Order: sequence, then structure tokens, then C-alpha cells
Amino acid sequence: MNRIRSLALLGAATLAAGGLTALATGSAHAADVNVARNGGFESGLADWTCSSGSGAVVSSPVYAGAGALKGTPAGQDNAQCSQTVTVKPNSTYTISEQVQGSYVYLGATGTGTQDVSTWTPGSGGGWQKLSTTFTTGPSTTRVTVWTHGWYGQPAYVVDDFSVFGPDGGGGTDPGPSVPGAPGGTAVSGQSANGLTLSWNAVSGATGYYVYQDGVRVKTVSGPPAQITGLAAATSYSFQVSAYNAAGEGPKSAAVTGTTTGGGNPNPNPSVPKHALTGYWQNFNNGATVQKISDVSSQYDIIAVSFADATTTPGAIAFNLDSAGLGGYTVAQFKADIAAKKAAGKSVILSIGGEKGTISVNDSASANNLANSAYALMQEYGFSGIDIDLENGLNPTYMTQALRSLSAKAGSSLVITMAPQTIDMQSTAGGYFKTALNIKDILTVVNMQYYNSGSMNGCDGKVYSQGSVDFLTALACIQLEGGLDPSQVGIGVPASPSGAGSGYVSPTIVNNALDCLARGTNCGSFKPSKTYPGLRGAMTWSTNWDAKAGSAWSNSVAPKVHGLP
Repeated sequence: MNRIRSLALLGAATLAAGGLTALATGSAHAADVNVARNGGFESGLADWTCSSGSGAVVSSPVYAGAGALKGTPAGQDNAQCSQTVTVKPNSTYTISEQVQGSYVYLGATGTGTQDVSTWTPGSGGGWQKLSTTFTTGPSTTRVTVWTHGWYGQPAYVVDDFSVFGPDGGGGTDPGPSVPGAPGGTAVSGQSANGLTLSWNAVSGATGYYVYQDGVRVKTVSGPPAQITGLAAATSYSFQVSAYNAAGEGPKSAAVTGTTTGGGNPNPNPSVPKHALTGYWQNFNNGATVQKISDVSSQYDIIAVSFADATTTPGAIAFNLDSAGLGGYTVAQFKADIAAKKAAGKSVILSIGGEKGTISVNDSASANNLANSAYALMQEYGFSGIDIDLENGLNPTYMTQALRSLSAKAGSSLVITMAPQTIDMQSTAGGYFKTALNIKDILTVVNMQYYNSGSMNGCDGKVYSQGSVDFLTALACIQLEGGLDPSQVGIGVPASPSGAGSGYVSPTIVNNALDCLARGTNCGSFKPSKTYPGLRGAMTWSTNWDAKAGSAWSNSVAPKVHGLP
């Protein structure tokens, strides 16, 4: 991307150099050029040298184009990447870059005058511009420009690197050429009203146009594209073209996609009025290793733990731990989900967990979450998702993501949440706000009444975890704070091994359910009214429950299913 300084700046520079006569006689001055090569990293690491193999080109995040530099400091290596540029003596150059990350440095050495550098401690997210200037010496024709991170700090990302000043004769990057036609166009994920269109990324493309029956209907930054709003049992023709600053390239070969019939042949089951939820572990941590088919039939909602973060902000993936689960295959997993659904159970995908790193902080990441979650529902047969983000969430954009997903999946979508106790102490909290924002599509909030410590109840008194009062007085906050009783469940560990603290016996869980729904078996706290529509209870996890001989589900399930 070429930049030209204004005439006023050129004039000021010339006057400073004693060039009044030259300006007066109308002599021409060449515009500044970018003497850096491959500053957008569209050609990999060409023209760059990175220390100890610490640099790599990534496709996300990027500031512009299709690539960016990711440097990863390790040990005594600060992940420096550099290139040598050709410059003019006695000239001033502006060096700049767009960065993400903490403690990112930018500088130049071998200037022949004063070597320069600048840095940023990080902007807390998003791109930030770093910039400084250097002046070359009377005989300097080559200068090394560089960027790096800092020791012991996380990886950093750099894009749009430039060095603007007089042309030193070393040439500049050529302008972009029109990208070629995308290949590998395919249709998948058909439903009655939508489908998924995918294709192979094109080198040098900054975005793609999607054509439906010859009409451009969508602009996306990369594959895949979710096509919605289609008629049932109808065939459509699709093409994709790539574009960049040079223009739009040729369209791909046409591919046909056909939506399914008007009726859904495998609808999601309805969650029962009173439901038992259990998290299923996609890993082996000492609890009983289970297939989905091994999960007790007493569980109405099975939350598969967990979705995986991707390099695309907000987007999720799922990877079955086949090796850790004794050779459990993807095909078996999908068949087991279908069998549970046929038996009236809902199998959903949980997002987050203790180590979950998914972040939804803007519209783009909200769309990424909705699109990727819906694609996984289509691929595996999940009935919905569970939000178990234990490091907070942005209610504005999480609401956007969940409403977008609901629009794609329809009224049968199951949405559950598993906030920590601190997240549901006030309606001003992000989790509580989100739950209230989506009250019309929310299935249940199963707050985690464990790993907590003492908390305030709805009566203003402090209650310690591990008691019936802790369960009832904290549930009361949600029940009186705007959630429907059908959207409130009690989340507890299935055994002492399932949590660091807060385990309560099934008897205490059952007493709390009775207290809230019937007004009986309460402790010192007794709600001012009863909530017979209470949804039920949740446990971490079906695996720990199985390890303990299913003592939790054998006791709590009959109580839940027998609520009024």
C-alpha cells in the first residue's frame, strides 16, 4: 500500500534542507515510496529473517490481506524478525507497523546516524500502530529494520510493515495482481432453509463474493459461507470469486446445492419440564471413561465438554479425543448422539470450561461463534450449546451470537449456561445480563454451586457453600431477579472428586429442590414463595457420577423428574 506525503510536508522538508531556490524554480521532487519488501506477509516470510525459527505467517488475525507475522518469544530469544532495505544517504524514513500483543518493539539499526526504536506494552486487544523515524548518514545505503517481542511474553502479531522515504534504488513491492478463481467449491450442511458453501482459499485475496444463481448475495473474508433464508426442497447454483485491491477475479466453477424437504426428519427433542443435566468429559482425568452411549438414561441434557478455540476470534471447533477415550471413533460418537436424540435426550456442546479461551468481544467474533456453532450442530447432531466461560463474557456480543445462532437453528435450539456463583450475584453482571437478554430463547441456567466460597443470598445474608441454605438462597437471586423458574437449575459435583470444594450429598440437593419447589425440607433460609416450575439439577460430571456408582443420578434424577 503506497503512501504519498503531502506537498506541504515535502515543502517543509525541502526548506529545512536549504532548498528554497529549487522550490522557487519549480523543480520536481519524487514521492516517497515503501522500500520494505513483503510488509504484508502475503508471500510468507520472503525477504525476512527471524531468529531461531521464531516467526511464522498466520492467516488470523490479520490487519489487511491474507497473512500476518506471528513471533513467539522463547527462553532467551525475543523472536526478532528483520530485513535489510535499500535507502538514500542523508534522508529521512518513517518506519511503521500494525501490532497485536504485549511488549512489541520496532526499530532500525545501521542508519549511519542515530539508531532508533519504539515499543508498546499492548493495547488490551485489537490492532495498534507503532511508528518512528530515522535519518540515514552521508554514506548509508542499507539499513536493517526489525520488530520483536520480549522475553517471557506471549506471542505477538505484526502486519502492514512499511518503511517510507526516498527511493534508494532497491525497488519496491509490486502492486497486487487480480486473484485467480477459487477451487474446491462444495456444498455441505444442508437444512430446510440453509446450507454451507466452502472453497479453497486463494493466494493474495482479501475477500470473496458469493453468487447465488448468478446474483451476488454475500461478501465474506474467507470460507466457509453460511447461506440462509432459502426455500425448502429447492436447488440453487453457487459460484465464488476472490478480490483484492487490484479487483475481482474470475468466478469459480458452479456448484449446486439442494435444501432438504420442508419437514425436519430428525428434529431435536423437547427438553422435559424438569430436566437432569450432566457434563460428559471428552478427556480422561481419572473419572470413568464413557462413550455417549454409556451415559445413564436418567440424564435429559448431556453437555459435551468442551468445544475448542480456533485462531479465528470467537470461532469454535470440536475434536473428539479418540485416543484418550479408548478408540472412540467420530462415526460412533455421531451415531451415539443420534441414538440419544431418538430416545428424547438433548446432546449439546459446551463452550468454555476452566481452561476455555473463547472470547466474543465484537460483532465479528459474535458472528464467528454463531456460524461455527451452527456448523458443528449440523455436522455432529448437537441440539444446542452450553456457555461455560469462567473468565467473564461481554453481554452485548454474547447476546448477539446466541440470537444469531437461534435464527439459524430455530425454536428447538437448546441453550444452557453454567456461570460461577460470583457471576449471578447481581443482574448487573455480564452473565446475568446475557441470561435476561435471551430469556425468550434460554433453556436453563445451571449455576455452579461449588469452588465458590461464601456468597450473599437473596435475603442479604452470607451463606457458606456445602449447605442447603447456600443452594436455596443463591437460587432465589436468579428466581427473583427475572429468570423464569424453568430457567433455573442447581449445579453440583457428582462426587468429592468432581470439584475442589463445595460437594454436597444428593440428600442436600434433594432437600434444596424440595425447598424451592414445595417449601419443604428447607434449612434456616426459606423462600417467601415456592417455584414448582424449577427446571432441575446439573452435575459435573456423568463420568464422575459413573465412577461413584451412579449414586448421584440414582438419587437426584427421581427427585427432579418427580417435581410438581
